[in-house]
Amino acid sequence: MVIQIVNFNLEGISHEDYMGAAAEVAPAFSDLNGLVSKVWLSDKENNVYGGVYTWENHKSMEDYLNSQFYDEVLGSNPSFVNVSYKAYDVLDAPTKITSG
Repeated sequence: MVIQIVNFNLEGISHEDYMGAAAEVAPAFSDLNGLVSKVWLSDKENNVYGGVYTWENHKSMEDYLNSQFYDEVLGSNPSFVNVSYKAYDVLDAPTKITSG
């Protein structure tokens, strides 16, 4: 599995507008191949938003990053600036111990 942490800042929209947009688009993430889960993040005070994605594998993550859906939702959306992400491989053996 792969953990992807995405961060960005809002520009030209409020926190409340973002919350509405997030609620509207969230169901579409359920249809992404290889996405195990997505946790939505917000640090309203510092204008930092993002998500923690759990992917089945790197290919699933790369397919998402190269998709029209990603481009429309995050990649070329002018309301989200300074978009960055980092991906991490999950260490299966110790994770199984701590995951119950």
